[in-house]
Amino acid sequence: MAQSSRESRLSGERIYSGRVVVLEVDRVGLPNGGESVREVIRHRGAAVVLPLLDDGRVVLVRQYRYPVGESLLELPAGTLELAEHPMECAARELAEETGLRARTLSPLGRFYSAPGYTDETLHAVLATGLERTAGADPDHDELIEIELVASGEVVRRIASGEIRDAKTIATLMLAQLHGVSL
Repeated sequence: MAQSSRESRLSGERIYSGRVVVLEVDRVGLPNGGESVREVIRHRGAAVVLPLLDDGRVVLVRQYRYPVGESLLELPAGTLELAEHPMECAARELAEETGLRARTLSPLGRFYSAPGYTDETLHAVLATGLERTAGADPDHDELIEIELVASGEVVRRIASGEIRDAKTIATLMLAQLHGVSL
């Protein structure tokens, strides 16, 4: 990025600090000499896991998402704990949400969830060589249903609008770019 296109923080205020996010309101200097206000949600980041069974089926989870008022079909994912490596987070979330363990975790890439208002970085991970563990152990506030979807069906469900979760769609695209057949 060219230095001339950067914005500089002039002042700021922390409005809210919660378990998952921090909300800051910053006054910034613009490259053209003007000023503006930026509302920013700070987030530790997350891992998104693409669990791929040996027969090619994809393990998806369906869970209710309060902010949009719907149950969404998506890939397992979760927020990084403090100082947690994304691959550790991916393994933890896979076990918690699906009851599966992967013999192999492969990074697919990373992306920003919504860079217009948050710094959240999502780390996409392919999980293969899946084995059942003692069972899923989701967080107390997660009510999760597991769905096994044939690989050819996943893209159709995106096209039909059944899968609308951005992190799921982006991770599936990264997987295809890495040669995973979906």
